[in-house]
Amino acid sequence: MGRRPRDQEADRAAIQAAAERLLAGTPLRSRSGRLTASELITECDLRRDIVYRHTDLVQDFQARAKAQDSTPTAMQELADENRTLKAEADDLRDELRQERARTKTMRMIIAELSLELEQVKAELEGASGIARLPDRR
Repeated sequence: MGRRPRDQEADRAAIQAAAERLLAGTPLRSRSGRLTASELITECDLRRDIVYRHTDLVQDFQARAKAQDSTPTAMQELADENRTLKAEADDLRDELRQERARTKTMRMIIAELSLELEQVKAELEGASGIARLPDRR
């Protein structure tokens, strides 16, 4: 039983669709979205040897990618936004670290003041000549 021949038109359509997605900055499979032949292969989900049988499509993609300066605008915008968000996250982490340090200091102060209050209460109860008023509760 022999193999069925590949559907060349389906392969071409898959490569072209992958190229369009990468160039538009809307990849489905590519993690980086870079405009390289390797990412085209990843994006179209075909084996490398199958993609390179269609050298005209690969060369067309590479020419269009070069004309686009190798980074689609949408991917560049996402990369810029990602850098901004990472910087904001770093700032928030620093702020949280500082807040935790302040909270730790406040807890220590509260514990010390609570101990001092208990000591003063004990001293007042033990002092002679001072009558303690009953609680109003």
